[in-house]
Formats: sequence, C-alpha cells, structure tokens
Amino acid sequence: MNNQTIPNPLLKRVSLTPHRSAIQFENRTYTFQEIYELSFQMAGHLQGLGVKKGSYVSVLLRNHIDTAVVLLSLQLLGGIAVILNNRLTSEELAFQIDDSKSMLLITEDSFMEKVEDLEKVVSIVRKESMENTPFDEPHLVKEIALDDICTVMYTSGTTGNPKGVLQTYGNHWWSATGSALNLGLLEEDCWLCSVPMFHISGYSILMKSIIYGMRMILQQNFDAKETIKVINEEKVTIMSIVTTMLTRVIEELGENSLGASFRCMLSGGGPVPIPLLEKCVEKNVPVYQTYGMTETSSQIVTLSPEFSIKKLGSAGKPLFPSQLKIVDAVGNDVGALESGEIVVKGPNVTPGYLNRDEVLSDGWLKTGDIGYVDEEGFLYVQDRRSDLIISGGENIYPAEIEGILTAYSDILDAGVIGVDDEEWGQVPAAFIVSKEPLREKDIIEFCTKKLAKYKLPKKFYFVEEIPRNASRKLLRRELRKMYEELQ
Repeated sequence: MNNQTIPNPLLKRVSLTPHRSAIQFENRTYTFQEIYELSFQMAGHLQGLGVKKGSYVSVLLRNHIDTAVVLLSLQLLGGIAVILNNRLTSEELAFQIDDSKSMLLITEDSFMEKVEDLEKVVSIVRKESMENTPFDEPHLVKEIALDDICTVMYTSGTTGNPKGVLQTYGNHWWSATGSALNLGLLEEDCWLCSVPMFHISGYSILMKSIIYGMRMILQQNFDAKETIKVINEEKVTIMSIVTTMLTRVIEELGENSLGASFRCMLSGGGPVPIPLLEKCVEKNVPVYQTYGMTETSSQIVTLSPEFSIKKLGSAGKPLFPSQLKIVDAVGNDVGALESGEIVVKGPNVTPGYLNRDEVLSDGWLKTGDIGYVDEEGFLYVQDRRSDLIISGGENIYPAEIEGILTAYSDILDAGVIGVDDEEWGQVPAAFIVSKEPLREKDIIEFCTKKLAKYKLPKKFYFVEEIPRNASRKLLRRELRKMYEELQ
C-alpha cells in the first residue's frame, strides 16, 4: 500500500479558516493568515540558508510567537525540526546537534552563551537579525506523506547517550485525532500552553491548533496567578499541565473557582497524587490524567473525569486509534490485575529512533514501564521505567548522571536513584564511593557544566561500596534499601 498523503497542515488550515484566531501571545492575537504570512517569510530566509525538504535543523528557542513561526516554516519547506531542550548544557546540546547531523542551529540571544562555541549557529528569530539573512522565494511542500518525519525530540536512554525519537506527520495527526475523539471538540475551544514547546506536550498543542483550527494561548513561562487570570478572562477551555503546576494552581485558587467555560486540565508527566485529585474534585476542576511519552507523540492513554473518583489512581484507557497490552518477561500477554510491562501500539507511536537500528516488534513499543489493567481495561501504572526519575514533568535517567559522576577524577563508583520530593514529585539522590573525602559543592560544580540543572543530584550519600551483582550490574533496589535505612 502506498504511503498516504495529506495537504500541508498550515496551507490547508489557512485555506479553510484564514481569519480565525490562531495564536495569542503577549496580548496580541494572530490569525491563521498572519501566522502563514510570517511562516512564509521565515521559510524564505531558511531556504536562503540552504534548508530544503529533508534537512535536519536544530531549534533551541523559548516559548514565543517566533518559535511557533520557525517550527511551522520548517513544515512549509519539509525540513525536520530537531527540537532541543532549553535546559541542557552546552555539552548535551552539542551531542544532539552532532548526532542528528543538523545543518543549522536556530536559536536566540538568551542562549548564545551556551552555544557560542558550537558551529552552524544562526540566530534569526528576531526581526532585526533576520534582515541580514538572504531571502529566497520558498519552495513550499504542498502535500506531505504521513510517514514523513516532522520532528525529532531526544529522550534519555536507560544507558548511554540520549536517543532521537522520530515523530512523523502521521504520529502528530493521529495524536491530535485521538485527543479530539476523547475530549470532544467545541467551536469555542481554546488551549492554554504554558508547558514548553520543546516538549511533546507543548508541540502537540501547536499541531492541534493547526489541525483543529483552534485558538492557542502561548505563555513564555508558567505562573499560577497569571494562569487563573488568563483562564477566566480569555475563556480558556483546556490546559496541559504537570503535577507541580496543578498543585500551584489549586493553592492559588484558594476559595475561588475557574470560569464556567473551563473544560479540563490535561495532566501528564507522571501520576497525580490522590489527595491533589480530591482537592480538584472539591473545587470542580476536571482533570484528565494521561499516560504517554515522547515516543507516543503525547498522550496514548487517558482517564476521563467521569471515572476520576471511581478509578482513582488509574491512567485510563488507550485513545481510540491506540492499543495497549501487558506482557510478561518473555512477551506473553498476562491477565487482568496481573503486573507486567506496558506495551503500546498505534499510529501515534514512533517508527523508531534516529540513527539507531532498534525496530518495533509488529508495531508494538515496549515502554519499560510496569503496570496492570483491571477487569474493565483501565490501566494502572505501578512503576515508571524502573530507572526513570520524573521530576516536575522532566524525565531523568540515573545512568546519565552516573556517567558524569564517575568521570570526576576522585569518584571511584556512583549510583543514582529517584527519591520522593514534595515539590517536584521526585529528585535524584547520588551514592558515591570516593578515593578521599569530597565536598558536595565541588561535585555539583563539576556536574553543572555537563548536566542540565534539573538533573543535578539534590542529595549525596558517601558510602563504602555501591551494590552490584556478579556481572557488575548496579542493583538499584539495594540502593533504595540503603536510602531508607539512612532516613
């Protein structure tokens, strides 16, 4: 069967509803026509720099109207956006730019210090710097294949370096479709985006805006007071959120409530604690809990508010186009209420990883997460990928931190686990074997050059030995026991 095609999303949207509100940023609302015109201009400048269909282009930008324009202009040209996490260090960024073989890095002044030593840097996202960039009448890609790669987002692997997750136009299309079939779609819908656009949660809102023809309110940063004001004044209907953000909104609300037009909080980046869910129910703030990852182009399992009390703690059921099963260690399906690995399939699931040979087995993605489904098919996630730490919605893999720690000359061995934290959900804690007494301050200073701030260990424990088995594999469960004994 030939690969299916659809019209270029932005070209199709502007032909359907050119004068409809598209993106609101800093008190200015842009129509789809205006977004298209800005994206067309940007596409011309990018083409002038050599970007064409299939070019990999790294993008390191904060939430801004110009960011949306850059990302959409790459779609107009058929370029592939390698979207970089703003919080990474220069070394981490350099690896991802090099691994993706990006021909160009588009960034802005606030990141120039991080990237000044890197090659291929072009800061063209402010009008004054664009004037110095050649403009070439862009060759627009009017039709796209659903199998074409649209974006690449890096996710830390359980071992070694991060991997570039390939996300196709079909992945984004079906993610938006699955979400609409679950949440419903209203003409007055307006989605508030204060999650970063370098995360799949933020990028997926941009795609939904184009596909649905829906107004998106883009915020540079999250602020609970401002969020409540915007929801009420702008008649926001949906907001994407992680637990730390939801906690702050509920605290800030106090005795007040959200406007009548508000439909739901779409919560990702780890389970919502039950006491917080109960507070949301008290305040009549509907929460759709979700389970998903970069590899599933946002949510793949969602719990509707109608089940939020009856199925407290569940992540819900797979979205309409998606499937889920629980398997044992050898890949056989297990029965209801039996724990096993969560395996997912669907047209929103990545075809694989950039420059990696890993392939999905008949389209099924092994998540590495442990869970079970009840007799009615509701998923309960018991343990996120055994090594994974989720801190304020960010994924952190201990192996990456351990690799940096053991590169420190006086550290002989190291092990890292996630420990509970009231504000962030979890934070990394490091166990260290050293040649001689070390100061935490010196270790943090060393790590700060190589690791994003959110990945830095928040607790240090100096021990005589790191528990390992005969083949030298780290026994993380033993580290947990050590941690519990130290409390």
